Amino acid sequence: MKTPPLAGIRAFETAARHQNFRKAAAELGMTATAVSQHVKALEDWLGTALFERGARGVTLTRAGEELGASVTAGLGQIDRSALQIRDRAKRTTVRLACLPSVVSHWLAPRLSDFRAAHPHIEVSISYAAEARTPAAAGADLLIQHGNMPDNRAHAILSAATRPTCSPLYLARKGPFAAPADLAFADLLHDETPSAWQRWFTEGGVDIAAPSGPIFADFNLLLSSLTSGLGIGLCPSELIARDLSEGRLIVLFERPNDADKIYWLAERERLTPEAALMRDWLVAQAGQAPAMLPVTETH
Repeated sequence: MKTPPLAGIRAFETAARHQNFRKAAAELGMTATAVSQHVKALEDWLGTALFERGARGVTLTRAGEELGASVTAGLGQIDRSALQIRDRAKRTTVRLACLPSVVSHWLAPRLSDFRAAHPHIEVSISYAAEARTPAAAGADLLIQHGNMPDNRAHAILSAATRPTCSPLYLARKGPFAAPADLAFADLLHDETPSAWQRWFTEGGVDIAAPSGPIFADFNLLLSSLTSGLGIGLCPSELIARDLSEGRLIVLFERPNDADKIYWLAERERLTPEAALMRDWLVAQAGQAPAMLPVTETH
C-alpha cells in the first residue's frame, strides 16, 4: 500500500500544532519555505487542502483537523513505542540461580530495594537445581548450600540448623526442658531423618530420632512448622525474619551442620551490573535481622 510522503506528515503535524509555518520550521531545523513545500506535497497526494493560507497566517481546514488528530495520535504512539524499545535495549539482565528457600525467606523481601535503586538492571532468577558453578546453572551468580565451592565465592549466611517450632506447637506440646524431651515430640524431617539423629548423637542424647513426615522441599517443611505440625531443624539465619517476628521459636541453641554455609558464587568476568548485584547481596547478608534469643523451655 502506498503511503503519504513521510516528510510531509512530519512537517504537517508540526505546522498544525503551531498553526504557524515559521515556528514549525524552527522546531524542525529547516526553512519556512521547505515546510510549506512538504505540506504542499502532502496536499497534492491527498487531493485536498489541509491549511487555509492568508495574510495573517494559516488555519487548518476540516480535512486538516481530521488528519491532524490522527497524525498526532499515531506519532505519539510511535514515540512511546520507540522510547520503550530504546529503554529495554539499555537495560542489562543479571542472571541469578538460587535455592527456592533462599528466594522465599531471604531474597524476596529485599529484592524490591535493589530494583528501586537500580531500575536499569533486569534480574532473572532461576532454580539452582544441582549446579555447583554459575556457569553450570547458566547464571552470573549462584547461591548454593554446603562447603566452600571455590575462591570466587562469598559466605553470605550460616546454614547451621537448630530445633525450631511455632509458639502454637510449643504451647500445645511443651515444655521441652532438655534435648531428650524431644523423644516425645513430633519431629519433621528435611529430606532425611539422618539430620535429627546426628543432632541427638552429637549432643550425647542416646535415643533414636522419632519417625515423622519427611519433606523433599524446605519450604514445605517450614509451612508445616508455622502451622504447628511439629519441630524441625531449620537454618536460623535463613529464617531470621520468621524468628524476629515471632512466627517461629528456636528451642535449643546447639546447632547441626555448623560448618555449612550459604555461598554466593560468581562466574569469571562479571558485567558491571552483575558485580553491582554481587556487592549488594554481600552487603544485605551483613544486614540480616538479628534472631531473637533462644527459648529454653525449662
